[in-house]
Amino acid sequence: MKKLIALALTLACVLTLGACSSKPADEGDDTTLTVSCTLSPHCQILEFTKDIFEKDYGLTLEIIELDDYYIFNKALDAGEVDANYFQHVPFFDGEVEANGYKISNVAGIHIEPFGFYSKTIDSVDAIPEGAEIILSNSIADHGRILAILEKAGLITLKEGIDELNATVEDIADNPKNLTFTEVKPELLTTVFENGEGDLVAINGNYAISAGLNPVKDTVILEQADETNPYVNIVACQSGRENDAEIKALVEVLKSDAVKQYITETWSDGSVIPAE
Repeated sequence: MKKLIALALTLACVLTLGACSSKPADEGDDTTLTVSCTLSPHCQILEFTKDIFEKDYGLTLEIIELDDYYIFNKALDAGEVDANYFQHVPFFDGEVEANGYKISNVAGIHIEPFGFYSKTIDSVDAIPEGAEIILSNSIADHGRILAILEKAGLITLKEGIDELNATVEDIADNPKNLTFTEVKPELLTTVFENGEGDLVAINGNYAISAGLNPVKDTVILEQADETNPYVNIVACQSGRENDAEIKALVEVLKSDAVKQYITETWSDGSVIPAE
């Protein structure tokens, strides 16, 4: 399994950034920090930090770009990378619980507001009876998506349901008889571009990578602030939380320089630094 994961990571490097390490993190040295990420904004933020790591910490940052959410934590647990930066807390918690991964959440870095996009609908009031909502098949996203719909007045969840763990079955009231179709997260922007469904719920990094503006292009946009439970985190293998390289990664990503970079680069509010 480990060799297969290493192969997947190597292929991802060849096809994307082209500058990733060809050896697993546990075969590297203490001057190289290998981090896997999704292209935007995670890898983009990490690219900005390369000089900081080199000048201030004497570390070479090697970035591995992936787009399959289910490789990241498997590779991290196997020691193929030092850390990853791509996921929010509910997804991380679900992965750990389901797979028994020995990995740890070490810091929250930023938030990407989730949005609903449409080729045919321009407002909540225009959503028709029986509208089809296309959403990620990642269960970790469902509570978040349903909470947004509830805040928009489109559904009501059962009383006492924890929003983080809500599923479609937890909908108590659905006055517009909305229907729900699940697809893989990486297919959401393709589904949107193809005009499928009435509304497509797309998480921020995929929307940005597809050239969508979460603030300008959404019919419904998640209300986001630094207390949002869906903050995107850095994760490492359990037991490595206090390693110098991991501490350096957290310090840099939570630095004022990176916060300013995020704020200026995504001035539309599609990505905001976590406090």
